[in-house]
Amino acid sequence: MVVRIILATLLCLSGFGEAFATPARIIILRHGEKATAYKLCDIGLERAKALTTAYLGRSAAKSLFAGGDAPAAFLAITLHTLELASPSAASWGEPITFYSVLPDKDVDEDEKAGLLNRRTQEAAHDVMTDPRYAGKTVVMVWEHKHIANKKLENSFPGEAVTLRQLLKLNQLQGVPEIWPSGTYDYFWIAEYGKQGSDVPTRFSMVKQEFGAPYDEVPSNDWDQPNGLEAESGCDLKGAQD
Repeated sequence: MVVRIILATLLCLSGFGEAFATPARIIILRHGEKATAYKLCDIGLERAKALTTAYLGRSAAKSLFAGGDAPAAFLAITLHTLELASPSAASWGEPITFYSVLPDKDVDEDEKAGLLNRRTQEAAHDVMTDPRYAGKTVVMVWEHKHIANKKLENSFPGEAVTLRQLLKLNQLQGVPEIWPSGTYDYFWIAEYGKQGSDVPTRFSMVKQEFGAPYDEVPSNDWDQPNGLEAESGCDLKGAQD
């Protein structure tokens, strides 16, 4: 009996027990509409408030946390994602775990991509192995190319760099290969229903839909125009986070 206990302890310490810390659900969403590399535009800020009221806040009308569940953590990676997540996390009295990648005009695109890769890999590893998240719901507010982007994935052969790869979503049917640049209004929800496995058992996409007073927040279908005009003050290029 003592030998078995010692062996089990050694397995945990060596990392072989990490898969057993899998969350029950991971909710993935993109940041809100942005004005600059440093901040969201007014529409993006409205989306952050609307998400708190409708889906992610403690008293949300259409809460994604069923049956009195509460989020185990909110994770973010950029200033945009931090800004979007803050109102919802604050409603729960929760801090945001920030895998920070900040704007830097002296960093070229290749270097930035590499940093986003590393921070995304670190976050995914922690989500899938941290015992604090086992059997619970984790919210990841992320940069869209590092959620899913086939071109980015092909640029780093032999290395998982997107959440689609790192969270094993690519092993399921129906998971998009790319998160469109003009789409801000969806949740990806991955469920892990098999104990001891890091492969999700179910994937769903939920469209964000808001009524008054958030009628101006876009609710376009997947990969369809969001209807924003230049007068909105939002960056309409959508190519970068």
